[in-house]
Amino acid sequence: MSGHTELELFCQLPYVLNEELRDDLEAGRRHFAWMWVALRGDRVLARVAWWGNPEERVPQLLDVLDADESVTGIDRVEIMTELLGVAMAEVVPAGSRPPEYSRFVPPDWRDHPTTATGIADRMAALERTGARPLVERLRFEWHPGTHIPASTRGVTFRPPLDNEEIIDLMTLALDETLDAHSRHDMNRMSPREAAVRHFEDELAAYKSPRAWWRVATRDDGEPVGFVIPARNHYNAIIAYLAVLPAHRGNGYVNEILAEGTDILAREDVPRIRASTDLANVPMAVAFQRAGWDNFERTINMTWQL
Repeated sequence: MSGHTELELFCQLPYVLNEELRDDLEAGRRHFAWMWVALRGDRVLARVAWWGNPEERVPQLLDVLDADESVTGIDRVEIMTELLGVAMAEVVPAGSRPPEYSRFVPPDWRDHPTTATGIADRMAALERTGARPLVERLRFEWHPGTHIPASTRGVTFRPPLDNEEIIDLMTLALDETLDAHSRHDMNRMSPREAAVRHFEDELAAYKSPRAWWRVATRDDGEPVGFVIPARNHYNAIIAYLAVLPAHRGNGYVNEILAEGTDILAREDVPRIRASTDLANVPMAVAFQRAGWDNFERTINMTWQL
């Protein structure tokens, strides 16, 4: 695509991200060179787009992949596969691993045949280009007015001493982690390296105040976990929440989540969002118990070099 006049053309196919595209383009989080369509006349048969941070020259995420529902069966998979191949050759630097794929889907998507077929077709097209399923994640949302439980275990909270303490705690938290992205990283690097990469690539990049970050401690001062409340380009979020291995199973996750929620709620935000893996049952239960709504899921796929 080559200009704003074509944005309406790109948005012929529906998706929740359509309403964010113009702002993303203006902010530099998207570029027309990262947005591709397959056309028949003026009709969009398929489309693909990537997202990235404004400071980066290459995209970080493939988050739009759609085909016209009137294109049926194998034809839909084939046209998305062909479009992906052409676009990736231009957008992804040669020799580098393509950015991860992420798709928002309804929480009950498996119960709706049309939705499930569309998701399966996208995954089939991605797999033809070498992608493999990584994880399905639950997306949660907290709304103002939802009760925030008071602490019942005498946990106290303080800001982290410095970046090094947070990285140390992140490294400890990776022991027996249920997070698929972290396990995927540790197939290629040490836990310490994975923690540093996560910190530098995501947490350190948030423009929201570091004063929001909290370490949870027992009365004797020993850390039991930590939480990173933040604000991304779109929402207030719980960017990271962890209970350290030696203290798991004691209910500390409830106190830590409540603290992170309260910090953001005091900023008078319209909502707070967070995500956790479908397989991370203890974390998912903690969000549900605290009154968070599971409003959506995410399907992630990744490529290997």
